[in-house]
Amino acid sequence: MAKGQWAETGVGAVVILVAAGFLAYSLTVGGMVRPHGYEVRARFGQVGSLAPGAAVSVAGVKVGTVAAITLDPKTYLATTTLDLDPGVPLPSDSTARIVTDGLMGASHVAIEPGAATENLKSGGEIENTQGAIDVYGLISQFIRPQSGAGGDEARGAASHGAAGRPDAKQAGD
Repeated sequence: MAKGQWAETGVGAVVILVAAGFLAYSLTVGGMVRPHGYEVRARFGQVGSLAPGAAVSVAGVKVGTVAAITLDPKTYLATTTLDLDPGVPLPSDSTARIVTDGLMGASHVAIEPGAATENLKSGGEIENTQGAIDVYGLISQFIRPQSGAGGDEARGAASHGAAGRPDAKQAGD
């Protein structure tokens, strides 16, 4: 190999090593790769658009991620596995809620710490949970309310007006 080719090969190797270093740094700082903490479970009746990798926060501060979401075939509840920062111990009576950042934002798990003296342990479960709220369902119910029992009768009376009532006076009486 010629002397110039060794120089080019060396420079190429240095460039690849520097790029790999930048990639590792950006993934670590960006939160993609981090040491695992302790895992706890939380069961929800509805997870909405929550997905693995979503943030877990306490008071708006990220303290972990959603590691996995599975369906329990016996209870039909969504079981989430949360990977939490080991530096943030949570009381055993904490509450987990699935919340959305704004109307069209991403879903994440918000934990409200309880007052218990014992902390959640790895493999434990958050018993108090509140599932995702179907915002689009609420909006559609507001726009098109479903009539309850007697809804047809109320519409019928409104369409007949006063003439449909026996005690109403007719024009010319």
